[in-house]
Amino acid sequence: MLRRTSWAPQLPPEDFVRACEGTCERFVAAEGFVCRKGEPVDHWIGVIAGLAKMSSDWATGKTASYTGIAAGGWFGEGSMLKTEARRYDVIALRDTRVACMKRETFHWLLDHSIPFNRFIINQINERLGLFIGLLESERLADVDARVARAIAALFHPVLQPGIEARIAISQEEIGLLAGVSRQRVNRSMRILEEAGYLVAKYGGVTVLDLDGLRRFGG
Repeated sequence: MLRRTSWAPQLPPEDFVRACEGTCERFVAAEGFVCRKGEPVDHWIGVIAGLAKMSSDWATGKTASYTGIAAGGWFGEGSMLKTEARRYDVIALRDTRVACMKRETFHWLLDHSIPFNRFIINQINERLGLFIGLLESERLADVDARVARAIAALFHPVLQPGIEARIAISQEEIGLLAGVSRQRVNRSMRILEEAGYLVAKYGGVTVLDLDGLRRFGG
């Protein structure tokens, strides 16, 4: 997974070895916690295989879903730059393998690698833009647009690098990301398919017009 990032191949061999030695792999079963709100932020985390959801449960019983993280995506860089406890949960929507880079390794790379620095700055900038768009969708858009943008977020070229035009994802998983029921997702998917933005088949979605999904309902 490290070799597939944009920054790791630019490291000197000895620095790449150090990055690998500071990174371990974990398996998280479906519905398990990749990380939890309130715990110390000791690792920068990337999804090797599977699908996870970033969300937050409130004392009122409500859940706010932020975004999904597919294979190739990394998250938590903002938290790694601060000393506060983690402010969100990340839950595996299916069996998921993750890479966990130690805080010490993360900060050593920040101190020694210009390509890594550029990657982190770009990552934070892109995630900020994504969250502003999702917040706008949540407050102003209808359910169909929320579903469209939840799907589009999984195909973000920077935050989900290397993802292909088709992703294996169920309507139930899309509903968890968009914060709506599976039945309502089914209706939205038919609308989006009829409009020519995607093709939905059992167990997966193929995106035909990513820009269209991002602008849908806007």
